Amino acid sequence: MTSDVPALAALRRSPVAARRLLVFTCFLVTAVTLTPIVMMVLAAFQSDTESMAARPSLWPGSWHPENIGRAFDLVPLGRYLLNTIIFAGGTALLETATAALAAYAFARLRFRGRGVLFGVYLTTLMIPSQVTLIPQFILVAKMHGVDTWPGMILPHAFTALGVFLLRQFFLGVPRDYEEAARLDGANRWQTFIRIIIPLAVPAIATLAVFKFISQWNNLLWPLVISNSDSTRTAAVGLQVFQSTNGTQWNLLLMAAAITTVPLIVLFFLTQRWFVKGITMSGLGGR
Repeated sequence: MTSDVPALAALRRSPVAARRLLVFTCFLVTAVTLTPIVMMVLAAFQSDTESMAARPSLWPGSWHPENIGRAFDLVPLGRYLLNTIIFAGGTALLETATAALAAYAFARLRFRGRGVLFGVYLTTLMIPSQVTLIPQFILVAKMHGVDTWPGMILPHAFTALGVFLLRQFFLGVPRDYEEAARLDGANRWQTFIRIIIPLAVPAIATLAVFKFISQWNNLLWPLVISNSDSTRTAAVGLQVFQSTNGTQWNLLLMAAAITTVPLIVLFFLTQRWFVKGITMSGLGGR
């Protein structure tokens, strides 16, 4: 323990050494994170024989780009991707809208029991989604929502996490902006749309990205509620792929790699808003 103290003191006195240690740590974490993805992509381009070998090699002996077309031929992968975009996008859009309205009410409107109601609402975050799966399915089935888009999207369009995230941001917006708008004749709704929403774009973008990614990878609810290719998402499609085509690991990993590409593109397109939203909304430890 005593030997660590001089080392830490030396790092504090040497910003260059501290910076190099930080860069090395980031590089190490990045390498560990990307290794499974790189292995997945390399295995996706292997031949059937290589992927089924008892001791498969990491690097393909010969590259097989035709595996991309084979993966699309075995299952309607394009349809699954489109369904996933509809499911994740629709859920993200609805939750962002409902969370913004509820968060504004909790942050700005004064009514009896506001704090207690918000606390009770937050306790739903501690309830595992598996606990409410059966009641949700029964409710959706009674409303004839099985294997339909409303039945897939609506149960996930309201969550306490989105309300909490946006409420924390709204609390940091000065009330002077709203008061100035009210003096100019704006009502509560106009103040919300023209003042609060433009200021909350980073936080709203962060919530939308969070929700889109979580629903893109959601397997349990689409697996339970969808019964046909018209509503199956990519996550469910991978399960169908494995059950119908056996253990063709190269094609299965190719399908998995294809379904991962949209998320990577989305992250690079929204990285600036993503980081800014985390910093301004309080998730960054402020």
